[in-house]
Amino acid sequence: MPAYWRVTEVRVLEGFAIWVRFTYALEGVVRFSPEFFSGVFSHLSDPAKFGEVAVVNGAVTWPGGLDLAPDAMY
Repeated sequence: MPAYWRVTEVRVLEGFAIWVRFTYALEGVVRFSPEFFSGVFSHLSDPAKFGEVAVVNGAVTWPGGLDLAPDAMY
């Protein structure tokens, strides 16, 4: 049985937000505040880079191995 908190789908929304669907169909929107875009995430303040988001091994991930903990997002 897969972990309930694994992400199965992600879509970019306007205004630095993403829509995510988890295993077992729970879904929601994650909105990122300006404070998120610091440190290793600073380059994601570029909308083109932010838009490169994908699901990799059940986590929301950007190129370069940057990811968000799916269990914390759940």
